[in-house]
Amino acid sequence: MLVKRIVANIATPDPAAARAFYGNVLGLEFAMDHGWIVTFAAPAVEARPQVSFLSEGGSGTPLPDLSVEVDDVDGMLTRVTRAGIAIEYGPADEPWGVRRFYVRDPFGRLINILQHK
Repeated sequence: MLVKRIVANIATPDPAAARAFYGNVLGLEFAMDHGWIVTFAAPAVEARPQVSFLSEGGSGTPLPDLSVEVDDVDGMLTRVTRAGIAIEYGPADEPWGVRRFYVRDPFGRLINILQHK
């Protein structure tokens, strides 16, 4: 048996509010909308399903709800700041080989946006 995918489910009273952040800012593609669930997906990429278990966020930071790996973290930082979204942490070059920053999505979830060096 093979795990094919892992999906993060984020509770919200207004799923459509996710469009501005996850669609417009992060650039995820709109995949599905049933009213009670709105799903976004990245273009097809080769990646293994992952789930992480943490006692902290690293470098003494709070534990993020989601980690989103991008191919250009500084470009994403520019998009986020142009959208008027406050940076909660970073940008920082971490000793374990990532450059990252934290923001909050419209639902208050702490999002770790990162790029491996």
